[in-house]
Amino acid sequence: MTDVNQVPIGAIQDKMLQILVYFRDFCQAHGLQFTLCGGTCLGAVRHQGFIPWDDDVDVFMLREDYEKLQDLWEKHADKSRYACVRSNETINIHHSATEIKDNHTTFINRHSVDSDIHHGIMIDVIPIDGIPASGWRKTLQMIDSMIYCCFNFQRLPEHKGKAIWYATKLALGVCRSPKLRYRIWKGAERRLSRYGTENCEQVASFGEGATIMRMRFPTQWFREVSWLDFAGHRMPVPGDWDQYLKISFGDYMQLPPEEDRVARHSAVFIDLDNSYTKYKGIHYCVKK
Repeated sequence: MTDVNQVPIGAIQDKMLQILVYFRDFCQAHGLQFTLCGGTCLGAVRHQGFIPWDDDVDVFMLREDYEKLQDLWEKHADKSRYACVRSNETINIHHSATEIKDNHTTFINRHSVDSDIHHGIMIDVIPIDGIPASGWRKTLQMIDSMIYCCFNFQRLPEHKGKAIWYATKLALGVCRSPKLRYRIWKGAERRLSRYGTENCEQVASFGEGATIMRMRFPTQWFREVSWLDFAGHRMPVPGDWDQYLKISFGDYMQLPPEEDRVARHSAVFIDLDNSYTKYKGIHYCVKK
């Protein structure tokens, strides 16, 4: 399957829904809380499922549960079906989230085509962190967030403006060592997340770009969740999902212009029936 345009969006969504349902059941079995977020939450409210043109699933998880996820996954999940993947000292997935990936599929993004990583179709688990009360500490947290995103993603940002693009290019050009990059972003992640969420009234997502970093949400929305239908399955959403969506999207029930109703990911190759491992040296990690 070489033409990504021939892969029906509905088939991609079906695979992601299977991962999401398994993830929901896993979290319930092991005492982890999450909520749908971003366009996935919007889809639950406006479409009772996926936004028709959307090709990703995003969920929020409070930092305390987020840090438990990978260890619990390694011990209790069906790892023959799904992998829990997070950037670390030895691999970089060019994404600040943890990804729950289907081992038996292929979804190769353009930004990772040269990387020897897991290329299965995925859902994204995004940590949210407590915001300190001090204005000075808030400023430092934002600086650490920028450092974290630059050296964690390790790719030039799309659609973020020329200033951010050139700043990222310069920083990555100066610091080329993978080990040093890891130490920089891991230190920044530790500092920005040190406040926890137990004693913070507000939380934010600090790995998703400057616009989203500045959005503030009451912590309670992610402790006392609501439940909505999503493609025939009950899924958790922020407790006050209406206010969450207004902060995130404004008039969220208004459909975007037709020309903007397109998938987000820039996939270069998709195969929903075969493992990505089949395509190493063919569609990713190709020798030049």
